[in-house]
Amino acid sequence: MNDAYPFWAQHGYDTVHGGFHETVGSDGPVANEPRRARVQLRQIYSFARAAHFGWRENALRLVRDGLDCFFKHYRRGDGFFRTLVAPDGTVLDDSALLYDQAFVLLALAESHRSLGPTPELVQAAESLRTQLYERLKCPGPGFRSGLTAELPLLANPHMHLLEAALCWVTISDDPAWAALADEIAGLALDRLIDGSTGALLEYFDEHWRPLSGRAKRSVEPGHQFEWAWLLLRGNPRMRETASRLAAIRLVEIGETYGVRQGVAINALLEDFSIHDGNARLWPQTERLKAAALLATMTREPRYWSMTERAAAGLRRYLETGVPGLWYDRLLTDGQFVRERSPASSFYHIVSAIGVLAAAIERP
Repeated sequence: MNDAYPFWAQHGYDTVHGGFHETVGSDGPVANEPRRARVQLRQIYSFARAAHFGWRENALRLVRDGLDCFFKHYRRGDGFFRTLVAPDGTVLDDSALLYDQAFVLLALAESHRSLGPTPELVQAAESLRTQLYERLKCPGPGFRSGLTAELPLLANPHMHLLEAALCWVTISDDPAWAALADEIAGLALDRLIDGSTGALLEYFDEHWRPLSGRAKRSVEPGHQFEWAWLLLRGNPRMRETASRLAAIRLVEIGETYGVRQGVAINALLEDFSIHDGNARLWPQTERLKAAALLATMTREPRYWSMTERAAAGLRRYLETGVPGLWYDRLLTDGQFVRERSPASSFYHIVSAIGVLAAAIERP
């Protein structure tokens, strides 16, 4: 509220072309950077959450302007949303990816919550959901990764689709959102999580069997935590006991094998040895979210201790010397990469602080 929201409201929005900048440094943004759909949507989500924290200023205006710009430049003629445009709206990549569509649904849900009753946003979300079922649905559970991406099937877009569906469940009585959340949670429990280790894998064939090869069978600590947080949130149709047990195991894997020198690293191999020992910012936020939610659900001191350690790990990334900016990459030698702050991280930070605040505020 004191640093990040004021900074990104002033420097993160393009007052010439509209839309949000991809990165910002101490010297401001780079005007000509190509803009990914997911970054626009994450920034809309972040400012839609601002009122929840008590920061109102011009947050809702940024949400409305961001939505207007997004629909103008990213909506394709078939109802899907493209992945990349230039600052002036010139199309750079017209691909329709499941990952981006999931973030459209999430941004629409949070915008609907913050702006008040907005039937056009509900209609847009329902129309996109219909498109997903009609054009990207697999014969069995889950969805293809894009209109032209048959294989591999990917866990990551489904994680964000579950996040969006759970968000809609809290603000809509449309049963289709709960059904979507239930389907993806079931997919995670039955196919995405390895039955022998309890780890969440990333890449699959057309039958949701894990692909072979070291890189294809990697285990990302950040995603163990993030899936755990989602499975713990649940909805009335989820298999609650199975979801909780699976989530606890995911957190155990992430915390036991995926945390080095106080931070969650990027990737493990299937045997839980280190594959990529560097540590980006976003796994720290997902570790914090999973720990804080487990702490409130179980009241176990070990999860409060984990919450404190995760918060300390995240805080290191925020100590840049420029209030409101953050580091994104910590190398194995303990040094941060000196580069511009990616706007995409704001969504992770906002979400984590929201979960932490809710945990602390509970009696």
